[in-house]
Amino acid sequence: MTETPSTDRVRVVVADDQQLVRTGFRMILAADGIEVVGEAADGHAAIEAVRRTRPDVVLMDIRMPELDGLEATRRILAGAAEPVDATPDGTGNPPRIIILTTFDLDEYVYDALAAGASGFLLKDVTPEHLVGAVRLVRSGDALLAPAITRRLVQKFASRPAEARPIPAPRAELAALTPRELEVFRLLARGLSNAELAEQLVLSEATVKTHVARILAKLQLRDRAQAVVAAYESGLITPGEPQD
Repeated sequence: MTETPSTDRVRVVVADDQQLVRTGFRMILAADGIEVVGEAADGHAAIEAVRRTRPDVVLMDIRMPELDGLEATRRILAGAAEPVDATPDGTGNPPRIIILTTFDLDEYVYDALAAGASGFLLKDVTPEHLVGAVRLVRSGDALLAPAITRRLVQKFASRPAEARPIPAPRAELAALTPRELEVFRLLARGLSNAELAEQLVLSEATVKTHVARILAKLQLRDRAQAVVAAYESGLITPGEPQD
Protein backbone atom coordinates (compact mmCIF):
# COMPACT_ATOMS: atom_id res chain seq x y z
CA MET A 1 0.00 0.00 0.00
CA THR A 2 1.33 3.44 -0.92
CA GLU A 3 1.86 5.71 2.06
CA THR A 4 0.31 9.15 1.80
CA PRO A 5 2.33 11.91 3.46
CA SER A 6 0.58 13.41 6.49
CA THR A 7 -0.77 16.89 5.89
CA ASP A 8 0.03 17.71 9.53
CA ARG A 9 3.72 16.77 9.33
CA VAL A 10 5.69 19.90 8.53
CA ARG A 11 9.46 19.87 7.94
CA VAL A 12 11.38 23.14 8.21
CA VAL A 13 14.91 24.42 7.57
CA VAL A 14 15.94 27.53 9.55
CA ALA A 15 18.61 29.67 7.86
CA ASP A 16 19.95 32.55 9.98
CA ASP A 17 23.48 33.59 10.89
CA GLN A 18 22.52 34.03 14.55
CA GLN A 19 22.61 30.83 16.59
CA LEU A 20 20.21 32.32 19.14
CA VAL A 21 17.58 32.96 16.47
CA ARG A 22 17.90 29.44 15.07
CA THR A 23 17.67 27.87 18.51
CA GLY A 24 14.69 29.99 19.51
CA PHE A 25 12.78 29.21 16.33
CA ARG A 26 13.56 25.50 16.65
CA MET A 27 12.16 25.43 20.20
CA ILE A 28 9.01 27.36 19.25
CA LEU A 29 8.29 25.16 16.24
CA ALA A 30 9.06 21.91 18.05
CA ALA A 31 6.62 22.84 20.82
CA ASP A 32 3.88 22.85 18.18
CA GLY A 33 4.95 19.57 16.57
CA ILE A 34 6.80 21.14 13.64
CA GLU A 35 10.11 19.42 12.91
CA VAL A 36 13.21 21.50 12.16
CA VAL A 37 15.19 19.14 9.92
CA GLY A 38 18.10 21.46 9.25
CA GLU A 39 19.81 24.71 10.21
CA ALA A 40 22.15 26.98 8.25
CA ALA A 41 24.24 30.05 9.07
CA ASP A 42 24.75 31.25 5.48
CA GLY A 43 23.16 30.95 2.04
CA HIS A 44 25.43 28.16 0.78
CA ALA A 45 24.63 26.05 3.84
CA ALA A 46 20.93 26.80 3.37
CA ILE A 47 20.98 25.48 -0.20
CA GLU A 48 22.80 22.35 0.95
CA ALA A 49 20.37 21.83 3.85
CA VAL A 50 17.41 22.07 1.47
CA ARG A 51 19.04 19.63 -0.95
CA ARG A 52 19.81 17.20 1.86
CA THR A 53 16.60 17.35 3.92
CA ARG A 54 13.91 18.32 1.37
CA PRO A 55 11.83 20.48 3.76
CA ASP A 56 8.34 21.84 3.22
CA VAL A 57 9.24 25.35 4.39
CA VAL A 58 12.44 27.38 4.71
CA LEU A 59 12.75 30.29 7.15
CA MET A 60 15.38 32.37 5.34
CA ASP A 61 17.25 35.30 6.86
CA ILE A 62 17.73 37.97 4.18
CA ARG A 63 21.13 39.13 5.48
CA MET A 64 23.74 36.37 5.87
CA PRO A 65 27.48 36.08 5.16
CA GLU A 66 29.04 34.31 2.15
CA LEU A 67 25.73 34.13 0.24
CA ASP A 68 22.73 36.23 1.30
CA GLY A 69 19.20 34.96 1.68
CA LEU A 70 17.98 36.64 -1.50
CA GLU A 71 20.44 34.80 -3.75
CA ALA A 72 19.92 31.56 -1.82
CA THR A 73 16.16 31.94 -2.39
CA ARG A 74 16.69 32.48 -6.12
CA ARG A 75 18.91 29.42 -6.41
CA ILE A 76 16.63 27.16 -4.39
CA LEU A 77 13.53 28.14 -6.37
CA ALA A 78 15.46 27.83 -9.63
CA GLY A 79 16.29 24.23 -8.76
CA ALA A 80 19.87 24.65 -7.51
CA ALA A 81 18.94 22.74 -4.35
CA GLU A 82 17.16 19.96 -6.21
CA PRO A 83 17.76 16.64 -4.44
CA VAL A 84 19.03 13.51 -6.13
CA ASP A 85 15.66 11.86 -5.50
CA ALA A 86 12.23 13.41 -5.78
CA THR A 87 10.62 14.98 -2.76
CA PRO A 88 8.60 12.68 -0.47
CA ASP A 89 5.37 13.59 -2.23
CA GLY A 90 6.91 12.63 -5.56
CA THR A 91 6.57 16.09 -7.08
CA GLY A 92 10.12 17.35 -6.78
CA ASN A 93 8.70 20.80 -6.07
CA PRO A 94 10.90 23.31 -4.21
CA PRO A 95 9.98 24.28 -0.65
CA ARG A 96 8.01 27.36 0.30
CA ILE A 97 10.30 30.12 1.51
CA ILE A 98 9.50 32.70 4.20
CA ILE A 99 11.92 35.61 4.36
CA LEU A 100 13.12 36.72 7.81
CA THR A 101 13.98 40.39 8.20
CA THR A 102 14.53 42.97 10.92
CA PHE A 103 12.66 45.72 9.08
CA ASP A 104 9.26 45.31 7.42
CA LEU A 105 10.37 47.43 4.45
CA ASP A 106 13.79 45.89 3.89
CA GLU A 107 14.68 46.69 0.27
CA TYR A 108 15.56 43.06 -0.43
CA VAL A 109 12.12 41.80 0.53
CA TYR A 110 10.67 43.10 -2.75
CA ASP A 111 13.19 41.15 -4.79
CA ALA A 112 12.67 38.04 -2.68
CA LEU A 113 8.90 38.12 -3.26
CA ALA A 114 9.50 38.61 -6.98
CA ALA A 115 11.88 35.65 -6.94
CA GLY A 116 9.08 33.46 -5.61
CA ALA A 117 9.27 33.68 -1.81
CA SER A 118 5.88 33.08 -0.23
CA GLY A 119 6.03 35.96 2.22
CA PHE A 120 8.07 37.42 5.03
CA LEU A 121 8.21 37.69 8.80
CA LEU A 122 9.86 40.11 11.18
CA LYS A 123 12.40 38.43 13.46
CA ASP A 124 10.54 39.63 16.56
CA VAL A 125 7.47 37.64 15.50
CA THR A 126 5.40 36.12 18.30
CA PRO A 127 5.55 32.33 18.73
CA GLU A 128 1.89 32.00 17.71
CA HIS A 129 2.41 34.02 14.54
CA LEU A 130 5.55 32.06 13.63
CA VAL A 131 3.78 28.72 13.91
CA GLY A 132 0.72 30.02 12.09
CA ALA A 133 2.86 31.45 9.28
CA VAL A 134 4.71 28.18 8.72
CA ARG A 135 1.47 26.19 8.61
CA LEU A 136 -0.22 28.75 6.36
CA VAL A 137 2.60 28.71 3.83
CA ARG A 138 2.86 24.90 4.05
CA SER A 139 -0.81 24.73 3.00
CA GLY A 140 0.03 26.57 -0.22
CA ASP A 141 -1.14 30.03 0.76
CA ALA A 142 1.00 33.17 0.79
CA LEU A 143 1.98 35.14 3.86
CA LEU A 144 0.86 38.56 2.68
CA ALA A 145 -1.01 40.80 5.09
CA PRO A 146 -3.01 43.35 3.06
CA ALA A 147 -1.56 46.49 4.69
CA ILE A 148 2.03 45.30 4.36
CA THR A 149 1.40 44.03 0.84
CA ARG A 150 0.24 47.46 -0.29
CA ARG A 151 3.32 49.15 1.14
CA LEU A 152 5.66 46.56 -0.34
CA VAL A 153 4.21 46.63 -3.82
CA GLN A 154 3.75 50.38 -3.94
CA LYS A 155 7.43 50.75 -3.09
CA PHE A 156 8.28 48.10 -5.68
CA ALA A 157 6.14 49.74 -8.35
CA SER A 158 7.92 53.07 -7.86
CA ARG A 159 11.22 51.55 -8.98
CA PRO A 160 12.49 52.05 -12.56
CA ALA A 161 10.98 49.55 -15.01
CA GLU A 162 14.38 47.99 -15.76
CA ALA A 163 14.84 47.21 -12.07
CA ARG A 164 11.64 45.17 -11.83
CA PRO A 165 12.23 41.43 -12.23
CA ILE A 166 8.67 40.52 -13.30
CA PRO A 167 7.46 41.71 -16.71
CA ALA A 168 3.96 43.14 -16.84
CA PRO A 169 1.66 40.40 -18.19
CA ARG A 170 -0.62 42.82 -20.05
CA ALA A 171 -1.33 40.49 -22.99
CA GLU A 172 -1.97 37.51 -20.74
CA LEU A 173 -4.64 39.42 -18.81
CA ALA A 174 -6.91 39.04 -21.84
CA ALA A 175 -6.93 35.29 -21.21
CA LEU A 176 -8.51 35.71 -17.77
CA THR A 177 -12.26 35.33 -17.40
CA PRO A 178 -14.24 38.11 -15.70
CA ARG A 179 -14.40 36.03 -12.51
CA GLU A 180 -10.64 35.37 -12.63
CA LEU A 181 -10.00 39.10 -13.04
CA GLU A 182 -12.17 39.72 -9.98
CA VAL A 183 -10.21 37.14 -7.99
CA PHE A 184 -6.94 38.60 -9.28
CA ARG A 185 -7.86 42.10 -8.06
CA LEU A 186 -8.65 40.78 -4.59
CA LEU A 187 -5.57 38.57 -4.59
CA ALA A 188 -3.49 41.70 -5.21
CA ARG A 189 -4.68 43.01 -1.84
CA GLY A 190 -3.07 40.03 -0.12
CA LEU A 191 -6.29 38.24 0.80
CA SER A 192 -6.01 34.60 1.80
CA ASN A 193 -8.07 31.87 0.14
CA ALA A 194 -10.47 31.89 3.09
CA GLU A 195 -10.90 35.67 2.85
CA LEU A 196 -11.41 35.47 -0.92
CA ALA A 197 -14.02 32.76 -0.44
CA GLU A 198 -15.89 34.83 2.14
CA GLN A 199 -15.88 38.01 0.06
CA LEU A 200 -16.89 36.29 -3.19
CA VAL A 201 -19.32 33.85 -1.50
CA LEU A 202 -17.49 30.87 -2.96
CA SER A 203 -16.06 27.68 -1.51
CA GLU A 204 -12.34 27.63 -0.74
CA ALA A 205 -11.95 24.80 -3.24
CA THR A 206 -13.40 27.00 -5.99
CA VAL A 207 -11.14 29.87 -4.99
CA LYS A 208 -8.08 27.61 -5.09
CA THR A 209 -9.07 26.54 -8.61
CA HIS A 210 -9.37 30.16 -9.74
CA VAL A 211 -6.02 31.08 -8.19
CA ALA A 212 -4.31 28.09 -9.80
CA ARG A 213 -5.69 29.03 -13.21
CA ILE A 214 -4.62 32.66 -12.80
CA LEU A 215 -1.07 31.62 -11.93
CA ALA A 216 -0.93 29.21 -14.85
CA LYS A 217 -2.31 31.69 -17.40
CA LEU A 218 0.03 34.47 -16.26
CA GLN A 219 2.96 32.04 -15.94
CA LEU A 220 3.64 33.08 -12.35
CA ARG A 221 5.35 30.85 -9.81
CA ASP A 222 3.56 32.03 -6.69
CA ARG A 223 0.63 34.14 -5.52
CA ALA A 224 3.16 36.57 -4.06
CA GLN A 225 4.40 37.13 -7.61
CA ALA A 226 0.78 37.55 -8.67
CA VAL A 227 0.45 40.49 -6.26
CA VAL A 228 3.43 42.21 -7.86
CA ALA A 229 2.22 41.35 -11.36
CA ALA A 230 -1.18 42.92 -10.67
CA TYR A 231 0.55 46.24 -10.05
CA GLU A 232 2.99 45.75 -12.91
CA SER A 233 0.15 45.14 -15.35
CA GLY A 234 -1.73 48.24 -14.28
CA LEU A 235 -4.69 46.19 -13.04
CA ILE A 236 -4.07 47.76 -9.62
CA THR A 237 -2.25 51.06 -9.24
CA PRO A 238 -0.09 52.25 -6.34
CA GLY A 239 -2.15 54.26 -3.89
CA GLU A 240 -5.46 52.84 -5.14
CA PRO A 241 -7.94 52.51 -2.28
CA GLN A 242 -8.28 48.95 -0.98
CA ASP A 243 -11.64 48.49 0.67
